[in-house]
Amino acid sequence: MKKTIAAAAVAVIAAAVAGAAHAQTPLKLPDASQKASVSQTVGLTDITISYHRPAVNKRKVWGGLVPYGEVWRAGANENTTISFGSPVKVNGKELAAGTYGLHMLPTEKEWTVIFSKESNAWGSFSYDAKEDALRVGVAPEPAEFQERLSYTFDEPTNTATGVALRWEKLRVPFKVEVDTHAVVVANIREQLRGLPRFSWQGWNQAASYCAQNGVNLDEALTWADRSISMSETFPNLRTKALILEKKGDAKAAEALRAKAFTIAGEQDLNNYGYQLLGQGKTDDAIDVFAKNVKAHPASWNCYDSLAEAYAAKGDKAQAVANYEKAKSMVKAEDQKKRIDGALAKLRS
Repeated sequence: MKKTIAAAAVAVIAAAVAGAAHAQTPLKLPDASQKASVSQTVGLTDITISYHRPAVNKRKVWGGLVPYGEVWRAGANENTTISFGSPVKVNGKELAAGTYGLHMLPTEKEWTVIFSKESNAWGSFSYDAKEDALRVGVAPEPAEFQERLSYTFDEPTNTATGVALRWEKLRVPFKVEVDTHAVVVANIREQLRGLPRFSWQGWNQAASYCAQNGVNLDEALTWADRSISMSETFPNLRTKALILEKKGDAKAAEALRAKAFTIAGEQDLNNYGYQLLGQGKTDDAIDVFAKNVKAHPASWNCYDSLAEAYAAKGDKAQAVANYEKAKSMVKAEDQKKRIDGALAKLRS
């Protein structure tokens, strides 16, 4: 009996091996429509489109390969997908963060862009309108010929970007908007649960972002106060002053700015001067750098910064005089060489 069972088992195994020898083993070969992805960060929000790129290949695309009036996968092979790292608006309509199957419904004049909650299907063959998260109408535009389908992010800013499908002689655009300030503030709150909460700089950075952008000012004021309670500094006093100014208390703001200058160090004033220079406030920058020279006459770097501000203003005489003073004081050869280069440009 045991010999009979063993013989049967051997026979089954032999049959399986023989069957496997005749089974097709697929090889990994290049896709006719190559896989691609494109990403863009808007503020802190990542947007990614993953898709496959079919070719025109001398075919009629619109109304042919891609029929009018039928939902299309907006690419080739499995779902084209689009992911949003935070809530967005698409053509003014709200869409939650997440990954969506991207489909399109083309007609000869108007198209519909569809964001489906199902993002793991094969193409649009199992598409179900009940799974739509959002639909938006778009107007296709004539464009230069493109052999392979692609997606682009056009003219991105910190709060919005254009998105466009481009294929054959057509461009299909839609706009994505992000409430970047809301995203950043939420992200700041989360970061302040970690290591940044243990330094005055972390609380000041949080308050400063809100102050500079005029958002979340009440909470920002508490962050500024938290920073000042840890260490009263030139930067956090000025941050609180800006918040108070934006909340309408100009008198208290001016008093804080005056107090900030009484505790400012050389590096504080130097950084502030360059901040003003970067904002195009050249005369204000010169005033700050001049105060720094007066407060720290033994620092070659103060004269060097003042010279740079005068050069930006176009006052070559004052720029040369302050560069010469800085050069006479500095010991590092690389700095002397840099100053010589600046002087050469001013004298050319």
